[in-house]
Amino acid sequence: MNPNNSFLFPEIETFIRELNPDSISQERKEILQPLLDYIQEKASTHQQIRLNFICTHNSRRSHLTQIWAQTMAYYFDIKDVFCYSGGTESTAIYPMVATTLANTGFAIFALSEGKNPIYSVKFANNHHPIIAFSKKLDSDFNPEAEFAAIMTCSQADGGCPFIIGAEKRIPITYDDPKAFDNTPVQSEKYHERSVQIATELLFIFSQIKV
Repeated sequence: MNPNNSFLFPEIETFIRELNPDSISQERKEILQPLLDYIQEKASTHQQIRLNFICTHNSRRSHLTQIWAQTMAYYFDIKDVFCYSGGTESTAIYPMVATTLANTGFAIFALSEGKNPIYSVKFANNHHPIIAFSKKLDSDFNPEAEFAAIMTCSQADGGCPFIIGAEKRIPITYDDPKAFDNTPVQSEKYHERSVQIATELLFIFSQIKV
């Protein structure tokens, strides 16, 4: 598949080209396969692809996965992909998430401030921004039906036995970079988690045949 990188911000394009999907273990690829299959089935039947990435607080991992999934769909020119995120509760996007993405080349603008700021996140000149803020998984901002619920943390996966409206529930959990907040390696660990997520989503979307 030929990447659609004509309008992708150059820094993000360089970042993606340096990712190494071969670093993903076979065991991990088996965990990723159900999401790959879901996307492929929708793409093959020309249906809209709605992905809702869910974590406990919708503050870290769910936003990183949402934003990288939308970016990779654009990069590989896979149409009608709509990525969302939510939590079992609403808090706020943790500032280091925005910093990590900005350091990778995303253009991030604060649209509102306060306890739960709203951000505009752009990865390409000619693509509409992702509107990012913390919200519950069943927020009116998210789809009501015909979506896959991707559980990005084990706590949310265990705490939500049933996601209303989801066609499929797919656990793809990640270690929480929150464990390194207020430590000397905080920035490094957030970057590390972002790289892992981007690499795995690159692997998934690179396999989709349209």
